[in-house]
Formats: sequence, C-alpha cells, structure tokens
Amino acid sequence: MPIDRHDAERLDARDPLAQWRHEFVIPDPALIYLDGNSLGMTPKRTVAALHTAVEQQWAGDLITSWWEHDWLDLPLSVGDQLAPLLGMGSGEVAVHDSTTVGIFQLINVALDLAPERSAPPVIAFEPSEFPTDRYAAEGVARLRGGSVRIGLDDLTGVDVIIRSMVDYRTAEIADVAAETERAGSAGAVTVWDLSHAVGILDLDLPALGVELAVGCTYKFLNGGPGAPAFTAIATHLHDRVTQPIWGWFGQTDQFAMDDPFEPRPGIGRMLHGTPGVLGLVGAREGISLTAAAGIVAIAAKGRQLTRFGIELADEIGLATNTPRDDRRRGGHVSILHPDATRLQAELAARKVIVDKREPNVLRLGMSPLTTRFTDVFDALTLLADLAANNAV
Repeated sequence: MPIDRHDAERLDARDPLAQWRHEFVIPDPALIYLDGNSLGMTPKRTVAALHTAVEQQWAGDLITSWWEHDWLDLPLSVGDQLAPLLGMGSGEVAVHDSTTVGIFQLINVALDLAPERSAPPVIAFEPSEFPTDRYAAEGVARLRGGSVRIGLDDLTGVDVIIRSMVDYRTAEIADVAAETERAGSAGAVTVWDLSHAVGILDLDLPALGVELAVGCTYKFLNGGPGAPAFTAIATHLHDRVTQPIWGWFGQTDQFAMDDPFEPRPGIGRMLHGTPGVLGLVGAREGISLTAAAGIVAIAAKGRQLTRFGIELADEIGLATNTPRDDRRRGGHVSILHPDATRLQAELAARKVIVDKREPNVLRLGMSPLTTRFTDVFDALTLLADLAANNAV
C-alpha cells in the first residue's frame, strides 16, 4: 500500500518519545524544522538555566560564582554527564572548546602516541571528510613539518587518521571497530569525529576500540549555537598525553601563578584557557535532556524516522544516497537534486527548514526528540511537488 499521511499520524500517535517535543521552545507550530543535525532546537530548560546563570549567578554572585556555583569545574562535570552517552566513564570526557580546537589537540596527541611515528609525520583523511577536519589536519602537518595523505586505502607510513563516524553528506556510518583495528594494525592512531553521531546513536566507544574522540554538542544534543565541543580520551592513555595548547586551566594548580606548567592529571590536562560558562550551561542542559529521554529510545526512533523518510522518498520519486541498512545510517536523509539551492529556498518560504550541501544535496535532519513523522511526510511530499513543478 502506498504511504499516506494517515500512516505518519499513526506512527506519531504510537511514538514513545512524543511528549519530549513539549520540552522545547516552539514559537511557530506551523514551522517544520528538519535541520537539527546542524543546530538543535532550544530546550525550555536551557532558557531557564541561562536566566539563572546570568541573572542570579553572574549578576548576583559575580566572581564568587566560580566557586559557589562550580563554574571552575564545569568542563569536567559536564564531561562526566556526557560520558555515558559515549559509553565512557567518569574522568574520560571534557567539554571545553570548539570541535576544531579539539581536533587540533587530538591530532597532536595522536602523533605523539603513534607507535612508530614517521619522520616527517603523515596524517590521512578521506577526500570527502568534513572541511574543518581536513583543514585542522593540514594545519597540524604544516606546524610539525609533516604531510597529509588524501585517501585511506593505503595506510602504509600513515601515523594518524582523522575520520568522521557519520558522513555529513550521506549519513553513512563508518565501520568504526573494523577501521580502527585496520589502522592500528598499520601502525596508525585514529581520531574519531562524533559530531554527527553523538546524541543520535547509541555509542559504546570502548567496545568499538575507540580511544580518542571529539565532537560537538549543538547538533543532536541541542546544546545551543556554538556550544562547546568535547574531547574523549581513554583513561589508560592519560599519563601519556601531552596536548599542544598549554594554559592555566590545564595547570595542576592553576592559582599558583608563579609555578612552571605542570599538566593536570587525567582528562583535565586537555583544558587550556578560561571556559565559556554560558555555553557550558547550554551544553549541560541539552546533554541532560538527551540522557533523561534515553539514548536507546532516541536511536531507535532515529532509525525509524529515517527509514520512513527513505521509503517515502522512493515512493514519490526523490533520489537519495543515504544507506538503507538501519545499522549503517545516521540521523539525516540526503535528497539529491540538481536544483537543490532553489528548492531549499522554496521550502523555507513555505516554513520548511532543511539544510543544503553543495552541489546538489538537501539534508533532512530527523532529530528524534523534536521531529514528527508527519513533519517528514509533509516536507518530502512538498519537496516532490516543488521538484515536479520546477521540472515542468
């Protein structure tokens, strides 16, 4: 039977996560927002927490808030909140800076951990890798007198690989365990970028053999625009980690101003400058919301939403390159069309927000806590109508 809107309505009626949509600020109920894979919607609890941080803590308690409200420890306490969503333990995750800075740090860390480092060092990535990952790798190679290798088929002589778990164009999930093992067998250390994976997939990094990872908190974790990213390092590596950006928050006793630099124990050695408190407050609330809803249920609905979107796209004649295997698909569906730019604008004019990637990709992010099956149905059927009208 062809899919119709009643099918989407029935799925929404049976959705065990439906009530979580009410936890978000939705000023325009007519808006269909399918861009949570770029910027998640605003949790109501975040608005309240930021009001408290600004009006009571900053305005009221001023500098004493660093101690009275544990601002000093936010990068590590928020990291501990995030750790279970990665399958990691307390003291293995820090939330503290941008994804780009985290990638820069971890590539340098990985180079120092490489068992038989080349001289000069070699950093590898896929040609389709996310731009900031490629740029950061090229920057590290320049600073350390090394080179980059584009492509991962031949890992001979490669020291470090930077790689996304979920492809930002297609939503394809890499075979993380197999690829990490393959790299290790070739003498390379892999840094995994989880930006399009965390908050949408049920992750267990130790089981996958992942020891170094980085990712953002403003996509499926709903941390807010520019919310700080995280770095994750397995405990057994901490004493061997020397990260390249030394600052007073990474010092063992940061208020012993005249002491020489001595890195903090544990994951705290990844810190450097003063953290952005308001960004951390936003990240904390988004992470806590995800944890409360349950990552297993979130991942299950994500698979169901994207499967529904792919099946509907097939039926109404829209092309997609997103994997059909539930085990190999992240939280968005990519639709391919030569008029993607124009179609995105026409959708936006009708209150349907999707993302675009050059040259011909429309990404429909399906964030399980805010996206309904009717949203997916309405957006795709409208897109098919607009594409058909444009073709005529």
